[in-house]
Amino acid sequence: MKQKSCIHRLNSLNSTARFSCILIILVLMSCNTTTKEVAPSIVTAITDPLPSWNEGDVKNSITSFVEKVTDSTSGEFIPVNDRIATFDNDGTLWSEQPLYFQFFFVLERIKTLAPQHPEWKTKEPFKSVLAGDLKKALASGEKGIATMLIATHAGMTDEEFDNLVKAWVKNGKHPKTNKGFTEMVYQPMLELLEYLRAHEFKTYIVSGGGIDFMRPWAEEVYGIPAQQVVGSSLKVKYEAKGDTGVIVRLPEVDFIDDKAGKPVGIHRHIGKRPVFAAGNSDGDYEMLQYTTTGDGARFGIIVHHTDSVREWAYDRKSPIGNLEKGIDDAGKYGWVLVDMKRDWNKIYPYEK
Repeated sequence: MKQKSCIHRLNSLNSTARFSCILIILVLMSCNTTTKEVAPSIVTAITDPLPSWNEGDVKNSITSFVEKVTDSTSGEFIPVNDRIATFDNDGTLWSEQPLYFQFFFVLERIKTLAPQHPEWKTKEPFKSVLAGDLKKALASGEKGIATMLIATHAGMTDEEFDNLVKAWVKNGKHPKTNKGFTEMVYQPMLELLEYLRAHEFKTYIVSGGGIDFMRPWAEEVYGIPAQQVVGSSLKVKYEAKGDTGVIVRLPEVDFIDDKAGKPVGIHRHIGKRPVFAAGNSDGDYEMLQYTTTGDGARFGIIVHHTDSVREWAYDRKSPIGNLEKGIDDAGKYGWVLVDMKRDWNKIYPYEK
């Protein structure tokens, strides 16, 4: 019966997948003729590239899109060079509550640098950060946040900043889960990235977070190399230190890659309109709109945080990851809303 079940599954695959499956099974059987039990699990792995996604309309919409745009006989076929997929980072690829993770890095840097800046004891928003009054520090708004970012991210070379970020990523712990920040990436989205790349999509991060904050670890965690990361940035300049040329980070904001800035960042860094975009908040609205209003087949996906037990539940009234327009206009643009509680059977890679 098990042999018949395996044959039935094989017959349900397309010719390429069926050939690959048969080849793997034959190799295993040549090593040990008693390993018949392996075959069904191999078939399952091949037929389900998104195992952390529950069966249903959302998962089916993703696989149906990918299948039709990569089928050369389809009227909606997309050439490999045009298979551009962009992903927001905070709240889309990893968690973002109760603060954007980069801001935890900022807070740690303020405390580390405080002995060198005695004036911070009386100067806001640093005074409030050092006093542990985060709410008051954040009340300083965008100007105060920019001040903290510049104070903690500028005045060093790119290599020096890279090393700081790598050390923080290696040792930093989330205050609620006590997990490393890069352990709090979403397993379903990691699978989606791999699935798209397996079908020759080029995957990019397009985030409001700092481009130089994400680049040091994005490839190891997401499989996305530094040159495929788009984000907010400080101005920089080139300097010669002795016989060595370096890039120095300046205390001035150069570009904010958020909201309407995201399509601009895509234009500057990628040079093509994406055909696939994923976000989670209204900060991603323009990127989704830009992606899905182009010609031909397009796909927009919004990660909706609905799971207060395994992660967080928030949308319209949240100061972090606010999602209002995206929900209201999803139907208008055909964006797929992912209900984390319903559509994901696993949130983080470390979950059993």
